[in-house]
Amino acid sequence: MNPPILIISGLSGAGKSTVLRALEDAGHEVVDNLPLSLFDALIAGATSRPLALGIDSRTRAFDAAALGQRVAALRDSGRDARLITLECSDDVLIRRFSETRRRHPLALDRPAIDGIRAERELLSPLQRWADLVIDTTELSVTDLRMRIAERFGGGFSPGLTVTVLSFGFSAGLPRDADLVFDMRFLSNPHWDITLRPLTGEDERVSAHVAADPLYAPTLDKIDDLVTSLLPGYAREGKAYLTIAIGCTGGRHRSVAVARALAARLQAAGQNVALVHRDVAKQAGDAAVVAGDPLTESAKRRDGGGQ
Repeated sequence: MNPPILIISGLSGAGKSTVLRALEDAGHEVVDNLPLSLFDALIAGATSRPLALGIDSRTRAFDAAALGQRVAALRDSGRDARLITLECSDDVLIRRFSETRRRHPLALDRPAIDGIRAERELLSPLQRWADLVIDTTELSVTDLRMRIAERFGGGFSPGLTVTVLSFGFSAGLPRDADLVFDMRFLSNPHWDITLRPLTGEDERVSAHVAADPLYAPTLDKIDDLVTSLLPGYAREGKAYLTIAIGCTGGRHRSVAVARALAARLQAAGQNVALVHRDVAKQAGDAAVVAGDPLTESAKRRDGGGQ
């Protein structure tokens, strides 16, 4: 049986090295900065271990369209090949290059933004073939490693992998969400002084949210909708689906509903990863981003109630 193949690409500074290290820790054989001229030979001589290949604009004679066509050819031949691309906002990429004092590989003698824009245009053809786009704008190194471990720590899963993601609207919409559901109409535990310090992972908070008359019918309808859509996504060859459940701060209602939905999908036999993006925020505080994106320094931003 041929080993599965992960091809990691995307913007410089978006976290590709972090992803490759996490995959190596998960048991993948990792090759970074692979020239496309060696691609076919490496695939042909692959071992029984899953492969993770880092290929981006630094690669000699890089051609996004040619890479996408190689991925498509592997799939057509029956190989389990998936293309993962990393995305990030311009301002965060500029800050990362400034903090690390690295030069952008496409702008060695010009401002980083020039290289970022050129690279976006260079990589744009990959969107056609990408199985998964991970936006690292709001992710710390630890968050990104956890996200990779959740999806690939146990190897490749057949069929569609669903991520149920709780989040707070005060920190912005998840950029990689496929479906978004708003829970801000439910009774808010934030206004109960005894529940405010807790999160939706606590049974007392879950019970408070579930006591809202709209909770049960809403969860049933979301479950029915998602369940009806999953076969279509799988039929179209989609490998990953992210369902985002939001409330104001991402600590209480969204967490409780995301847990309940994930449990239902798991009980139905679906491969599910549960992620709480904003649950680490302190109750009553301004919105807190868990670590400066792809650094370990803590930053705070203004936000609202939970």
